Amino acid sequence: MTTEIEIIAVDGKALLERFIRVPMRLMAGDPRYIAPLMFERREALSAKHNPFFEHADVQFWLARKDGRDVGRISAQIDHLARTDPAAPAGYFGMIAAEDDADVFAALFKTAEDWLRARGRAQVLGPFNLSINEEVGLLIDGFDSAPMVMMGHDPVYTAARIEALGYAKAKDVFAYISDIPVFTPGVQARLERPLAPGVVLRPVRMDKFNEDVNTLVEILNDAWADNWGAAPVTEAETKHLAESIRLILHPRLVWFIEIDGEAAGFIVLLPNLNDAIHDLKGKLLPFGWAKLLWRLKVKGVKRGRVPLMGVKRKFARDPRGRFAPFALVDAIRREGVKVGITSAEYSWILEDNEPMRHILESFTARAYKTYRIYRKDLGAGLQATSQYSSRDENDHENI
Repeated sequence: MTTEIEIIAVDGKALLERFIRVPMRLMAGDPRYIAPLMFERREALSAKHNPFFEHADVQFWLARKDGRDVGRISAQIDHLARTDPAAPAGYFGMIAAEDDADVFAALFKTAEDWLRARGRAQVLGPFNLSINEEVGLLIDGFDSAPMVMMGHDPVYTAARIEALGYAKAKDVFAYISDIPVFTPGVQARLERPLAPGVVLRPVRMDKFNEDVNTLVEILNDAWADNWGAAPVTEAETKHLAESIRLILHPRLVWFIEIDGEAAGFIVLLPNLNDAIHDLKGKLLPFGWAKLLWRLKVKGVKRGRVPLMGVKRKFARDPRGRFAPFALVDAIRREGVKVGITSAEYSWILEDNEPMRHILESFTARAYKTYRIYRKDLGAGLQATSQYSSRDENDHENI
């Protein structure tokens, strides 16, 4: 006799707390898994704190079986994301479940039905929650812990998703490198004075909000033609500034200006995961002290470059084409000074050949692969078990 799977729409703080904790229980025995900070997850998944909800419809669900929470999933419609008008896309995310085909089937059927009812013709994911946040499912690179704001998934998850009719849409890579060593030609160029009209400068903490606005302006321009791109809004810009200010080092955010115009930027964040790996998501009673000591006194040895871009108008200018090398060199020099000895560059689309060429020019290597899946929303998925759905009302704004 098949045990019934109950699907519960997440509504309110208590259910959201359970939703957040599902992967913590599932991966408690994985030595590579690092539990996120609970307060950060509460804010990221809350319409009150995350401005993504201002331009997106979002719903979370829990799967319950035999008296315990056995899985979770989200569905999103981002009204700013680039999508095919003839086949508008919705998104799934936050997937985590026990290794049980019935649980996966019930969760995905629920998310797909919700998207289909709202006119979506295809589904992509996982996006947690948008393409500007955590994307993709880990399919290669399970032997190392994830960097800050990158995912880590059970090995079986990919097969369970693919069994439900999902196929690869795109792979994205995480590259890793020790202190960059450039090819002789690039290194010789870096040792010469900057080209006329080029200025390289760090972020100005006394004009921090202004510089973050500039960063997002460049980001939205540089990434506008990327697959699945969604612009970062003014509210998200402000939220980004508040989120990273605490952990960024002012010598690890650099801008390049060409003829007086901000043309490019790079951000290297200390790898927060190295500082929270043993806190189990909690900052109380002593977690805050440990975190601050590790970040400010002991320091972390690894970092992640989550954001980098050069405006498209400079793509044909030799100075613009060389800008990424100059920016990487800036964080290389300053990173060494603050004790960072290796960095991850992520994520990188598989077909972003220019960026991959730049990374591979200084011996960075792709060491993790994350997959974005796609499925047409035609005839409904038939779950392989009986399940019930409690609380069919929509709760887009948790």
